[in-house]
Amino acid sequence: MAIPKEPRQIMINIMYLVLTALLALNVSAEIFNAFKTVDKSMVKSNTALDDANRKMPAAIKDGAKKRASYATYAERVDPTTQYASELYNYIQEIIDTMITVSGGYIVDSETGEVTEKLKGEKDKATTTRLLVMNDRGEELKAKILEYKEKFVGLLDSADVEKYSHDIALDVDDETWKKKKKKSWSEMNFGHMPVQAALPILRKFQNDVKNSEATILNYLATKVGTTTDVVLDQFTVVSAAKKSYVIKGEQYEADIFLTAFAGADSKTGIEISVDGRPLPVDSEGRAKYTATAGGVGIRKYTATISMKNPVTDSIQVFKNEFEYEVGERSVSVSADKMNVFYIGVDNPVTVSAAGVPSNQVNVSMSGAGGGNISRKSDGTFNVTVATPTRKDEYAYVNVVAPGLNEKREFRVKNIPNPVAKLSSSMGGVMSSGEFKAQRGLFAVLENFDFDAKCEILGYTLVRVPRRQDPQMEANKGGSYNAQPKSLVDQAKAGDTYYFENVKAKCPGDRAGRDINQLVFKIN
Repeated sequence: MAIPKEPRQIMINIMYLVLTALLALNVSAEIFNAFKTVDKSMVKSNTALDDANRKMPAAIKDGAKKRASYATYAERVDPTTQYASELYNYIQEIIDTMITVSGGYIVDSETGEVTEKLKGEKDKATTTRLLVMNDRGEELKAKILEYKEKFVGLLDSADVEKYSHDIALDVDDETWKKKKKKSWSEMNFGHMPVQAALPILRKFQNDVKNSEATILNYLATKVGTTTDVVLDQFTVVSAAKKSYVIKGEQYEADIFLTAFAGADSKTGIEISVDGRPLPVDSEGRAKYTATAGGVGIRKYTATISMKNPVTDSIQVFKNEFEYEVGERSVSVSADKMNVFYIGVDNPVTVSAAGVPSNQVNVSMSGAGGGNISRKSDGTFNVTVATPTRKDEYAYVNVVAPGLNEKREFRVKNIPNPVAKLSSSMGGVMSSGEFKAQRGLFAVLENFDFDAKCEILGYTLVRVPRRQDPQMEANKGGSYNAQPKSLVDQAKAGDTYYFENVKAKCPGDRAGRDINQLVFKIN
């Protein structure tokens, strides 16, 4: 992939890489502030590009009037803006659908005004369903490649090799294969929170605007009007490597104008932050660093002054930015219950804010005979052997740079299952339905784990009307021969008792007594 020449596009690419890096980390909920900051910067950049691109078509068409041979370049102006509008609106429709499906924006309960906060900012199901499962993401990929070819088609054949690399529209069609993902859309949008997906989609919209600008500038060059077209709308942008930093770390950001004219510009750019001047490199960028001190929101004001190429006057632009300073913290949560159960796999999620997952060491200690292992998706699985008593706990220990934490959990046996015949635990049953059953079975009700208990045995007692009781012992859940003969004799007025019912669940060393059943035959 060629390195873009324009600082504006370099900025966008850096922001996109920053977002991708953030998503690769297992971070706390506060990082959503970073996604919102990047998203707002994308929107501002798109607006600045719109303002710049808007002046180009008329200037190109006017310049084409100088010579008859320039008419072909004037004819390519409308297709350029049409292609950009079509693809931009297509991506916007995806954004709007994603926001709507995830619940829209939160309405202030006191003022009734719609806020900028999304109801479903952490919703991962919507992005996965819309952009991965429904193949909308692969359709987007195809659209991007299709419109890239359309923009390339607006270049003279002799100029394709020279200028096609400057067209920002493209997709990375190799990384997802190396990472063994199922598709490009799964790599970019699979299990992605809505708030995190927005900057990615807006980045593609920004690529559309940059591609439009590339073609319009190319056409302007061909008709000799580049000196007549001036970018006179500017926005200060801070491209931060991280918008959420840990206490003691350094905050670092690139600050520059999105509409900067290029390295050889005579604009004489000067950049300062909170009154402190910063050195400016050949591409019009200054690097701002600050040591993260106390925890909380930190703000700074960036000021850029430059000479307007049109009027030769000095113009000053200011903008305020913020970042958040946090401390390292650990979150350990059992995904299904607040206890560990014996005999089943207990899924656990461990996250350490600000620490790469490969630097996090997790272990078990305490009571319960626990063992913890890491799964391929980065989560963990806990198995335990013995119940904890009062004031005893099993501990999940997390050790990472700057962290040494442990979380306590109780250990229990799987709760008692319920013995059932058909779908009933007792009551009135017709003789036909009663005779059709094969025996008792055990059910774990309201238990979230994949576990199955078995019936070890019971005593079946038949009490015919005005006759002596008949009793047979049964081994297992299904009827043995003798108990089955009692069942086959069922008739209206009989009462059947299932007594001494025993069951065994995963992790049990011996059977346990569970509920008895009584059925009245009608």
